[in-house]
Amino acid sequence: MGEDHGWTASGRRGSFWVGGERVEGPLGTVLRGPMYVEWYEPEERRFPVPLVLVHGGGGQGLDYLTTPDGRPGWAPLLVDQGYAVYVVDRPGHGRSPHHPDVLGPMSPVLGTEFLEPIFVPPTEGPGSHPTAHLHTQWPGARKLDDPLSDQWLASSGPVLANQPEMHALEQARLAALLDRIGPAVIVAHSAGGPGAFLAADARPHLVKAFVALEVLGPPFLKMPEAGLDLTWGIASAPFTFDPPAVSADELRLVTHEPPADGGIPMTLQEEPARRLANLSRFPIAVVSAPASPFVHFDGHLVAFLEQAGCDVALVRLADHGVHGNGHGMIIEKNNADALRVVTDWIAGL
Repeated sequence: MGEDHGWTASGRRGSFWVGGERVEGPLGTVLRGPMYVEWYEPEERRFPVPLVLVHGGGGQGLDYLTTPDGRPGWAPLLVDQGYAVYVVDRPGHGRSPHHPDVLGPMSPVLGTEFLEPIFVPPTEGPGSHPTAHLHTQWPGARKLDDPLSDQWLASSGPVLANQPEMHALEQARLAALLDRIGPAVIVAHSAGGPGAFLAADARPHLVKAFVALEVLGPPFLKMPEAGLDLTWGIASAPFTFDPPAVSADELRLVTHEPPADGGIPMTLQEEPARRLANLSRFPIAVVSAPASPFVHFDGHLVAFLEQAGCDVALVRLADHGVHGNGHGMIIEKNNADALRVVTDWIAGL
């Protein structure tokens, strides 16, 4: 077990649930897809609006609470700096229950062979990428078969098999959270991105800014083996486009081949492109890590958002003196340094 660092900031903490329609289950009335929210408020607030922290993958909110080796996660680090935070367990994850009788079928659990190329990619051979050799900050071994990595893997579970339904459900619950707490900065990691972007689209007047930490992509990603199809660009559920699009088939797309072999094609809308008018109402930071496979298509997301009229900045950790990180920047050995890059951007709003 890692050392227990605890919470160093005084203040208040609590929890509540948002959403959850009453539906009939095999043993009577149950709630469908409520979302668990845990909040922390420092004794002295130094930033006027709270941060909503949305986890990725099959993980849960505790990804922001601690690291596999027992150091403080981003949530306590932020509270120490005077930020109020709301940490969510996306519906069907962690303390937000998932039963197939209520939410529908589950995907397979994400195994080490699936996760390893994303979080600790090999430096050569299958699963490697051009900057994988820069990865020095993973808290465990360079393979996901050590006891420390088990501390991280233990929290990972399945997701809803129906991706459009999952993204729409996350949109509804995160929007309900914003309705309850008022304006906030949304910080979303990896697979938490689609639902978080959709919630921001639904409640743009309640979003001060959006931090996209290597969110699921690139835009219009299709990965049939994982059940992924970002038909609406950055989610599988519909956005508010201008002019409106009733179906994703109405989005006319063009794919640009990469300039070098081994690159990732970039798919954008044909011009004139439809605008994402709601997402254009607040600044967006696209944050990427130098040793992550996501750094090789971070510009794709920037291009998609800019084409849709958004105010977006590409924030690469290495450009701010933070090196060695991969996709799991929020739990890696220098997670406090990675967080500093994000809070510096937020402070400049």
